[in-house]
Amino acid sequence: MARGDGPGRDQPYTERETVEPPDWFVEQANVSDPTVYDRFEREWPDCWRDAAELLDWETPFETVFRGTDGPPFEWFPGGRLNAAYNCIDRHLPERKNQLALVWEGHLGESRTYTYLELYREVNAFAAALRERGVGPDDVVTLYLPMVPELPVAMLACARLGVQHNVVFAGFSADALATRMERAESAYLITCDGYYRRGSAVAQKNKADNARIAVDHDVSVVVLDRLGRDVHLGDDYDDYHDLLAAHKGAEIEPAPRAADDPLFRIYTSGTTGQPKAVTHTTGGYLAHVAWTARSVLDIKPEDTYWCSADIGWITGHSYIVYGPLALGTTTVLYNGTADHPEKDRLWELIEKYAVDVFYTAPTAVRAFMKWGKQYPQQHDLSSLRLLGTVGEPMDARAWEWYREHIGGGECPVVDTWWQTETGAILVSTLPGVDEMKPGAAGTPLPGIEASVVDRSGTAVEANTAGELVVTRPWPGMPHALLDGTDWGSVPDSAEEWRYYPEDSVSADEDGYITFLGRIDDAINVAGRRFSTKELESTVSGVDGVAEAAVVGANDERTGTAVYTFASPEDGYGESELRDAIEEAVVDAIGGIARPKEIVFTPDLPKTRSGKVMRRLLTAVANDEDLGDTSALRNPEILGEIQSTTSRE
Repeated sequence: MARGDGPGRDQPYTERETVEPPDWFVEQANVSDPTVYDRFEREWPDCWRDAAELLDWETPFETVFRGTDGPPFEWFPGGRLNAAYNCIDRHLPERKNQLALVWEGHLGESRTYTYLELYREVNAFAAALRERGVGPDDVVTLYLPMVPELPVAMLACARLGVQHNVVFAGFSADALATRMERAESAYLITCDGYYRRGSAVAQKNKADNARIAVDHDVSVVVLDRLGRDVHLGDDYDDYHDLLAAHKGAEIEPAPRAADDPLFRIYTSGTTGQPKAVTHTTGGYLAHVAWTARSVLDIKPEDTYWCSADIGWITGHSYIVYGPLALGTTTVLYNGTADHPEKDRLWELIEKYAVDVFYTAPTAVRAFMKWGKQYPQQHDLSSLRLLGTVGEPMDARAWEWYREHIGGGECPVVDTWWQTETGAILVSTLPGVDEMKPGAAGTPLPGIEASVVDRSGTAVEANTAGELVVTRPWPGMPHALLDGTDWGSVPDSAEEWRYYPEDSVSADEDGYITFLGRIDDAINVAGRRFSTKELESTVSGVDGVAEAAVVGANDERTGTAVYTFASPEDGYGESELRDAIEEAVVDAIGGIARPKEIVFTPDLPKTRSGKVMRRLLTAVANDEDLGDTSALRNPEILGEIQSTTSRE
């Protein structure tokens, strides 16, 4: 079956040197048996029992998977469990005094929660929600920054068996109202405000405006973060007052069917309109626990840090549910990587002796731009594993990350997955697989995926095509399980496929390199170019820390290439401009020569680290920017606009 307009030409593939995982890592890895791939293939779908057995089930499931050639699919049917119980209660006998959460604030303040303290606060808040009328069919919206009360509220909802709907704290009132309206959410948890780069953000004002905008009544709980005695009106309650009123309460965790919804979340909207995704309780939790253990190598004794925001799926899966299901210590940071200084993250890794660090490739490229002197100021020897997520990771950034953050020793897992997949699908297993800088890895054990052309036919090795997942996985959302999803395409009566809409190539060993979204192709005078190919070429120029390439309207060629480049310290724009043009012409051809090269200290990014190319396209076309509330650095757009000519 034909699939849209994917890349229309072969992409060059550069042979990469493989990097073996060090012996010391393999010896201690959670998964080190290379036969795991063969076993999962041979035993599919029963192989996923391994994931389910990482959890405690109140009622055992009848079978691992139920389904035929297409939806509906069921994972762990008949099983019942509670996500909060799996993330807290079951750890109490062995580690009630172990730290569950470590929080570091923007102004240097910090707090910690042991598993017992987390248990008590989750129970108290669950009791408060129940008293306020929250019931099984309700959706509770959480509009909070990176504070401990956010995972507390998520787990309180899970304990009650109600869905949470986390909305990124940086979103506008309109974006919040839209998400509440769609979810028919009558309950909102927010705060009076929070600090961002030293300045207070009036969060409650945005929440109040959203509450007025929705068509139904909304009950609001406000967390006091700024200490300014904010006035609370009717149907508003103070978070700490509710905790005090329900201190010592214990709420029996509500048993949920494996396919009952756990939460609703929205995609980031980096390339288009955000869409709602609803994840299940059993399949999702099993999948994130298994990947957190197998890919991120998380152990209960670890201090683990994922630098994403909980407002995105990465924070749900690999700050909250995955790590806590495994009983580890997870770090939350409410701040930015360069405030007050550019060594802030390395300072925290040293302070908390972090074992595993998981961040975005765009962050790594920013670290490169700032310079190796910042990590060199700190002892990072506690690190055992490094990971990346969010966008394709180029080989140069991969090597820098391993060398200057991982001491040249730590394995690096470059993971691919989506809001829609719930958990990691493509990566290396760090205790088993060789690494190839710039390539994410192969489909994980139990995951079946391939690279196809626009007709759905498999392509040859090292040829660009579109990724397709050809077998169900436990972390599938409801819309894929029941067959209503936009990306689930039955190619025939005998075959089911899910198209994530990513352009990729795979080498002879099956290692997948992600080239970008299929709509991230630029058509210049009838020739199609992958934005990832162009961006990798520009980023490969000495002195360029990161780059983004978009297409803009052009009278002569239809579309012209606009390049936005962020230089490393010490490099001049004139020399870089010439080097970028020469690199693009040499690697791709004169027709791909950028019409304009714009230098900027940063690129517009979401808090999860994704570059918002649709905003750069709007800048290049001199169009209205639309909603920019997802940005972590909205101020950069004005600077970019002032330096971009549209003559």
